[in-house]
This record gives sequence, structure tokens and C-alpha cells, in this order.
Amino acid sequence: MSVSQDYSAPIIDRILHPSDFSAASEVAFAHALKAALIAQSQLTLMHVSPGMTAEWTDFPGVRETLARWGLLPPDSPRSAVPALGIDVRKVIAHDNNPVQSVLAFLRRYPIDLIVLATHQHEGRSRWLQHSVSEPIARQSGQMTLFISHGVEGFVSRQDGSVSLRHILIPIAPIPRAQPAIAAAVRLAQRLQCPAGTFTTLFVGAPGDAPAVRCPAVPGWQWNSLVKSGNVIDAIVQTASDMDTNLIVMSTDGRNGFLDALRGSHSERVLRRTPCPLLAIPVEATVTPRLSASQE
Repeated sequence: MSVSQDYSAPIIDRILHPSDFSAASEVAFAHALKAALIAQSQLTLMHVSPGMTAEWTDFPGVRETLARWGLLPPDSPRSAVPALGIDVRKVIAHDNNPVQSVLAFLRRYPIDLIVLATHQHEGRSRWLQHSVSEPIARQSGQMTLFISHGVEGFVSRQDGSVSLRHILIPIAPIPRAQPAIAAAVRLAQRLQCPAGTFTTLFVGAPGDAPAVRCPAVPGWQWNSLVKSGNVIDAIVQTASDMDTNLIVMSTDGRNGFLDALRGSHSERVLRRTPCPLLAIPVEATVTPRLSASQE
């Protein structure tokens, strides 16, 4: 069923990628950079350095990555990056609490999308002696793309190509699923994915499944599944069985996925997902000492 909304409109104008310089963060960085290129947006790379030991050269190489992706000649100057339509900035926050430091940054500089790696325990700065990614997403109330540890995701670090053919959208009466459906459609269109399958998944009695609008997208088909059992297990198992590239879910502050599954449960779910997870708040609602550099 087609609808009149403009699903080709930009999803985001400002992206934040907090990085602990780990291998998992390198994967998340590739997704954040690709999103910035697609949306023609501002990308802020942020690192929290409790010991004030971080250097600008520790950040992932933006120009080097763009050159590897064939978008810039090798050894391009900094001025070549804005010519691609993106504005990349790097921020170092000197603080012992990564969560509060990132939230304080968000209070000062509104962000439309946060791209986070989960389970970054191997990071040189040892950010995650306790969970960082889930509290940031939950407390910020912003759209967040989680890249699970050990998952390469749908953006190639090597050449920037996109592999997105199967998108899973878990639905429930609360929170409303339509924002997640709209985001999934926009993403597939903006990434110029020629063909694929959107699958909605409801876990519960078939008669309780909410009605949703599924916009027609050229080359893409819609599939609807209803399953019983544990919601988390059903999502993870379905994503694995379908070789899903991305899970897109609506969340809210009281009944949403991230709020209801606090602590170890939330971490367990995110680490079990075989692909990235995009959390879409139904209603988006956080001063460390900062040093900044522009790419």
C-alpha cells in the first residue's frame, strides 16, 4: 500500500559516533560515515579520555577511509572532505564518566542519530568496565544505531558498499511501529538498495497484532510474520533464520525495548542480535571540558 509521505527526505542532519578506538568502534565508524555521506550531514566523532592521553591521530582516518572507498584521491587535504557534502568534527572530552560526558555533549549539541558499538571491552581506553552504549541511548532518547560486537554490519569497511536486503521490523501495539516502518523504508531508499524484503514480526496472539501501513517500495517486498513465545528469543531467532541485515524497532521511554530491558538483559539482547539494530524513539525527548578539531 503506497502512502503520500515523502520517504525520500533526509533522515538526519547531525550524527554522533562515540568511539573508544576499539575494533568494534571501527565498524560503527564506517556506518556513521556512510550515513553522513548519504544524508549530507554533520558527523561528530567523540572520544572520552579519562587520563587525558588521547591524541587526534587516534581517531579513525576520515580522509583515508574516503580514499579507500574511492571518493577522494589519496593524500587529499582536509578541504576535500566538505566538498563531499559532509562536515566532520572530532571531539575529545576529558572525563571519568563516558555516559555522563556523552549526555552532557548532547545537551549542548542536539543530535539526530547516535551510532554506537556495543561490547567494546577491548577498547584501549577501557570505556566499558560497565555498560555505556545502552544507557547513552536510553537516557538521550535519540535514534540510535547499535553495531554489536563481532558483527560487520551492512556497510563494508573496505569499500563502503552497502549490503542491505533483509530488514526485520518487530511490531507491537505499544510503542507504535509506524515510525520504525517509515525509517526502514527511508533507509532502504536513501541507500539506493535495489531489492530486498521488509519483514514485520509480531510475537503474540494473531488477533492482537497492530495494524500497520506498509508503503510500496520498487524492488522490495513485504512479509508479515506472527510468532508465539518469548519476544526476545523470537526476534533473535527470526533475525538469524532470515539472514537479516538490520533490525529496526520503535522504542519509547516507558514501555520501549531499551527501557523495559534494563541492565544485563538489554546487553544480552543486543549482543545476541546477528546484525545491527536501529532504535527509533516514538517521541525523542544530557558539561565536560571539551577539545575539538575539524577534519
